[in-house]
Amino acid sequence: MFLNKRFLIFIFFIITTNAFGAIKENVINNLKEINSLTFQFEQNINGKKERGKCAIKYPKKIFCKYDLKNNKILVSNGKSLVIKTLTSYYIYPLEKTSLNYILDKNFLLKRISNAKERIVNKKYIHFNFNQNDNEINIFFDRETYNIVGWQLLDIYQNLNITYLDSIIKNQILDKSLFKLPAQN
Repeated sequence: MFLNKRFLIFIFFIITTNAFGAIKENVINNLKEINSLTFQFEQNINGKKERGKCAIKYPKKIFCKYDLKNNKILVSNGKSLVIKTLTSYYIYPLEKTSLNYILDKNFLLKRISNAKERIVNKKYIHFNFNQNDNEINIFFDRETYNIVGWQLLDIYQNLNITYLDSIIKNQILDKSLFKLPAQN
């Protein structure tokens, strides 16, 4: 009887380990196949919610247009990040922002392969890792293995939680979309 319990526990451990290993492999394989993403987003920065649409082209390019009256956009050409509104213009070296890590598919693949996944609400796969004093939480859908959000600190050390919806993979995107906008 004791031997049977040990055997059952061993089998359960193997099945559970293989299931989690398969989940991580599916996330990795899905991410490897993605060259670009378009999606709608909701961003919560310290309780302030903003919505809009984004396009990401790997490596390290993003264009987001916010649904705001001030015509806010966020653009990275892979080296710099610009946040522009009707009345303001900010430019940062991308490597100095946490978004640099989210936009670097090779970085994500490497870190995910070495991270332990956690299932959240039976719907999401969560990975957590730290890089240069930046804590990065990234979430994937458990059915599609698509990235569905992230949580990190922005350049001003504000908590930034971003949710993705209506995700379309590998659309052909115009290169000019990621051209940095001119200053006002």
